[in-house]
Amino acid sequence: MERPNWAPGDIDLERPSVARVYDCWLGGAHNFAADRAAAQKTLEAMPELRGVVLNHRALLRRAVWYLLGQGVRQFLDLGSGIPTVGNVHEIAQSADAGARVVYVDIDPVAVAHSRSLLNGNGRVSVLQADVRDFEGVLTSQEVGAQLDFDEPIAVLMIALLHFVPDEEDPRGIIAGYRDRLAPGSFLAISHAGYEAGEEPPASREARKIYDSSVTPITLRDKTQLTGLLEGFSLVEPGVVRVPAWRPESPDDVEGSGKRFPGFAAIGRKA
Repeated sequence: MERPNWAPGDIDLERPSVARVYDCWLGGAHNFAADRAAAQKTLEAMPELRGVVLNHRALLRRAVWYLLGQGVRQFLDLGSGIPTVGNVHEIAQSADAGARVVYVDIDPVAVAHSRSLLNGNGRVSVLQADVRDFEGVLTSQEVGAQLDFDEPIAVLMIALLHFVPDEEDPRGIIAGYRDRLAPGSFLAISHAGYEAGEEPPASREARKIYDSSVTPITLRDKTQLTGLLEGFSLVEPGVVRVPAWRPESPDDVEGSGKRFPGFAAIGRKA
């Protein structure tokens, strides 16, 4: 396979990545044949998956607007992925040109493309790192140059933690970030999952394909997600299905919102 000029030379073009498969579902162009094959196979098993992904993306937009309304002007976007329309810095800086953002992702394509979009924007940085290494992220030059930990920061974990199994201690990872945050900071999270007995056969089949071709996913229910938010006070409406978190219209929640395969919440550090 010919390597595109935007692809860093150390990428294995034959191995799908989380960020690039997600880019496929969003209709992006920064992915390879292996990513597209994995994305298509999971869509064939669960055709509504593209809508699920779009709902997580819409949740990101609503969360950033909410956080701006709370006076937050600093954002740490963990597992930020390949940029698409409506990136965090675009939303935040449309409200306040002084807003600062750090994007963090492990995928080199996501990082390279994010950097290419900044166009000399000195209030945005991009860090290639594993978000599980919270000490490495928090002590990085990129984070240190942009974010003031004496002031409130919003940490964004949108469609991220279902890639962290229990044995990798997602609660401890969140705590590692939480403990560095000033009072009045926030955590915004969305997570794949169902309540007990809800997962339909199509979802199980799609998850089986994704687990084997991309990376394993750990589904969590509402109670489990609530447990990950220890140390944060939940803002209304608490932990709810992704489309039901402060929807722009009641119509957004009808149907898919009742058994949507994922939950969302924002918590505030007192």
